[in-house]
Amino acid sequence: MKKEIDRIDAHILRELQRNASQSQRDLADKVGLSQNAAWRRVHQLQERGIIKGQSVRVDRAELGYGLVVFAMVRTRRHSAEWLKLFRAHVTSIPDVIDFYRIGGDYDYLLKIVTRDMASYDRVYQLLIEKLELEAVTSYFAMEAIAENRPIPV
Repeated sequence: MKKEIDRIDAHILRELQRNASQSQRDLADKVGLSQNAAWRRVHQLQERGIIKGQSVRVDRAELGYGLVVFAMVRTRRHSAEWLKLFRAHVTSIPDVIDFYRIGGDYDYLLKIVTRDMASYDRVYQLLIEKLELEAVTSYFAMEAIAENRPIPV
């Protein structure tokens, strides 16, 4: 269900996606509102579930997480019970930072961020140890051209 926003809310969202830690005063100045009005707008966006929280973007390479892997998973099992187990298993692996159920030749797409090939192999072993999977095909990113882009509001 699409939630409608006006141009001021869209401006607030663009600014917060650029820098969520900016002061209310700076945000208000950038969007042309008083501090109180800007705060009310942000609070309403949070209450409506449009703003889900705030986070910090970390430079993974600076922390030694130099390998990004996209793992495509195909399974023979598609029951609700199996999916519940699979979701719990995959989300228990900290290196899996994004996890999607997809359409097409594969059933799931995992984005894995880890230190190196040996670290990825440990993640792979964890992935296959508890549940039977038909296929796991891994693609290794050579360069992040655009990453963590803001939602275009």
